[in-house]
Amino acid sequence: MKDSELKVVVELIKNSGRSNRELARAIGMSQPSVTWTRTGLEKRGIIKEYMIVPDYVQLGLTLMSITFTRLKEPISKETLEEVRKSAGKTMSECPTAVISATNGLGCNADHAVIAFHRNYAECSEFMNLIRQRQIVVVDKVESFIVDLFDKTNSRRCPSLNWLNTWQRRKKVRALSLFFGG
Repeated sequence: MKDSELKVVVELIKNSGRSNRELARAIGMSQPSVTWTRTGLEKRGIIKEYMIVPDYVQLGLTLMSITFTRLKEPISKETLEEVRKSAGKTMSECPTAVISATNGLGCNADHAVIAFHRNYAECSEFMNLIRQRQIVVVDKVESFIVDLFDKTNSRRCPSLNWLNTWQRRKKVRALSLFFGG
C-alpha cells in the first residue's frame, strides 16, 4: 500500500463523512489525487463501506456490553440458519442495538456480541435471552459492560493506533533499506 493510500484510509477512519476536498487539505494532497486514490481503494475492496459513529447517549443508549459465550458443542451448518432466525427473534424481543455478533477464539469463549442498551435492566434481559436459547446449548456467558456516561473512557478508535504503528514501522524499514541496514 502506498503512503498516500494509507493517509487517505487513516483520515477516513477518523471521519468517513469528509469530502475529498477536506481530505486533501488534511493530508496535503490535491483534491483530484485524493478522488483518484479513494476511488481506487474502493474498487480494490480496501474501502468496503462508510460508517457513522453516532452519539449513543443522545440516542438513549447508556451502556455498551461485550458479551462472550461458549457453546457446549459446535453449531452445525444445518443449525446455523435456525440460530440466525433465533437471533433475529431475540432482537425483536429485546430492542438492543447490536453492532457485531461474531465467532472467534479467546477469553475462554467462541462467540462475541457487542451491543448497546438503554439501562442495566435491558442489558440483563439481553444476557438472559442469550443464556436461554433453545437451539444451541450455551455453556458460559460473560459480559464486560461499559458505562457510556463515564467521561474517563477513551473514545479513540484502536485501529488508528495499529495503522499509525504500521506506518512508522514501514518508514523505519524504508530508512533501514536506504542506509543499507
